[in-house]
Amino acid sequence: MENTGRAQPILTARRAGLVACSVCGKVHAAGSDRCRRCHAPLHSRAPASLQRVWAWWLAGLVAYIPANIYPMLRTATFGHETKNTIVGGVIELMQHGSYFVAGVVFSASVMIPVGKFIAIAYLAISVRYVSALRVHTRQHLYEVVEFIGRWSMIDVFVVAILSALVQFKFVASVHPGVAAVSFALSVAFTMLSAQSFDSRLIWDADEEDQE
Repeated sequence: MENTGRAQPILTARRAGLVACSVCGKVHAAGSDRCRRCHAPLHSRAPASLQRVWAWWLAGLVAYIPANIYPMLRTATFGHETKNTIVGGVIELMQHGSYFVAGVVFSASVMIPVGKFIAIAYLAISVRYVSALRVHTRQHLYEVVEFIGRWSMIDVFVVAILSALVQFKFVASVHPGVAAVSFALSVAFTMLSAQSFDSRLIWDADEEDQE
């Protein structure tokens, strides 16, 4: 048998003529409509996966804009009210010497969300066009995006805790701003966008590039 030097394509379930149930995992022959175990509809690939990815991604981006424009936290001390946006709060923390806390808030509120937007968009585009990243790298990128999604809510949790604890009536009070709701929605939408992405499309695109 002649060795051409090219890696042989991996035998996938689709190539083998099989399809797995996304609910219970039972494997069926290709062409089956419903799972014999749980009666869920069978699809070799999640239908309209990329459409849902882009829809949730766009909704998350729209919600992220007011999350950075409007105040995240409203603090009233002796009748004097101050409002802080995400970046404004980071700057104020740095002015008070809380560099570590400022770094955590900036990472969770700015770097991670923006990085997720870029990563999800790149993954969605990479399954349509030739990508510079290897297929395993893209798979790891998807796993990282899905894992860190929940940690983007850290500053919303801080606002909620402060609002519950710091309520001294006339002395001081803390209330979440409009940005807290917008940011929470943005994180939820981007998490749904990442979960809507069918990672098997990454491997399908790689197989098409090899053929």
